[in-house]
Amino acid sequence: MPDITALPVAVIGAGPVGLAAAAQLIRRGITPLVLEAGPRAGTAVRDWGHVQLFSTWSELIDPAAERLLAPTGWAPPDPGAHPTGRAWAEQYLQPLADALGGRVHYGTTVTGVARSGRDRVVDSGRAEQPFTVHVTRADRAEERHAVRAVIDASGTWSRPGPLGADGLPAAGDRALAAEGRLGHRVPDLADPAVRERFAGKRIAVVGTGASAFTALALLSELARQDPATHAVWVLRRGVSGATFGGGSADQLPARGALGLRAKAAVEAGHATALAGFRTAAVERAGGRLVLVAEDGRRSQPVDHILVLTGFRPDLSFLSEVRLRLDERLSAPAALAPMIDPNVHSCGTVRPHGVKELAQPEQGLFLAGMKSYGRAPTFLAMTGYEQVRSLAAALAGDRDAAERTELVLPETGVCGGTGVFDAATPAAGETVGGCCAPEPQLLRISAGGPATAEPASPPAAGGCGS
Repeated sequence: MPDITALPVAVIGAGPVGLAAAAQLIRRGITPLVLEAGPRAGTAVRDWGHVQLFSTWSELIDPAAERLLAPTGWAPPDPGAHPTGRAWAEQYLQPLADALGGRVHYGTTVTGVARSGRDRVVDSGRAEQPFTVHVTRADRAEERHAVRAVIDASGTWSRPGPLGADGLPAAGDRALAAEGRLGHRVPDLADPAVRERFAGKRIAVVGTGASAFTALALLSELARQDPATHAVWVLRRGVSGATFGGGSADQLPARGALGLRAKAAVEAGHATALAGFRTAAVERAGGRLVLVAEDGRRSQPVDHILVLTGFRPDLSFLSEVRLRLDERLSAPAALAPMIDPNVHSCGTVRPHGVKELAQPEQGLFLAGMKSYGRAPTFLAMTGYEQVRSLAAALAGDRDAAERTELVLPETGVCGGTGVFDAATPAAGETVGGCCAPEPQLLRISAGGPATAEPASPPAAGGCGS
């Protein structure tokens, strides 16, 4: 029987965590095979390249990756600066992928993962067989790769949460998405063509995380220049003191500033909050769109809808391997209680590794944002610790695999995306947040009842760096 350990380890995705996994594997003397569906490193990150991160450069660079880059003459950026997604991709991810060279295969979409010659049902000889990774290249050619293990760091970006409050598309939203009137991305209003589409329009912004805050802040800036621009902020929960994050008491000041900008957008009249509104359908009304709630309430007519309700993992190509996932989050069962957004913010998720990520299918791991399933509390630093542990385990160094080598700052770090250069929290100003007292209701709009549901736990969202 061939030596399986001589085979490479497949890493699905050339994003931040996938590339860090490759660097950690090389450090351990293991050959990585990085399979990236896009044409360049960090394809998903580039998709939101205009958005700035809460995390600083010091929190966004993996130590093993930095060691791999050092001989190339790469110089690390200012560790205290907050990059945009585009800067992260161009100044770090692409140079790292270039340093990995031919180990990174672009334009390669993974369509299936299985044990060689065994479907999910077969027990006999399963653990002794290598994995076969099925891929389709950009030229439509199909390939099979035999590998010793699989680290799936493909993320969740390709599967945004739907408009419907029940977790499924609302009636009518697929057609609107095809027409370009419903989207799942924060618009780049610095692009003249995009700006023209939104200027002077009414835009529904659905969601309560950092992406929704970012969109509200950007649309508020546009409204100052074109007063006809207005956002209708659709919240599935009620509005409370925790809705806007922690303000100056936030674990990360930049994130607190973003929440305050969203609050300012509402108070300045640039946005109207529609609270406790659970969308069931979208109807057309004289060329405009009306959101209809499950309880029959109807929104004001709008021109565009931005659905910023989080993401979920694509598990379709893992149908023939054995997974044990949490029934709510679609995250590894042992990890799920540690990242449950009903309990944890980014700053309260402790570092974890192979023990929490192990699956019944030995040698298969979900890592990075993919491992968090539907939870929005992911940190790049935590993902880097995950793959350090996985690489150590695959190298047979169990002590290092089970040892924690990441120490988060005492104040906690909550990464994510946001726009915050133009505003900082006022001294002493707080609006709920990570360490806030019991939320107090804010009477900011007559658009819907503010007490439709108890406030969600503080700082649960907006942690997607």
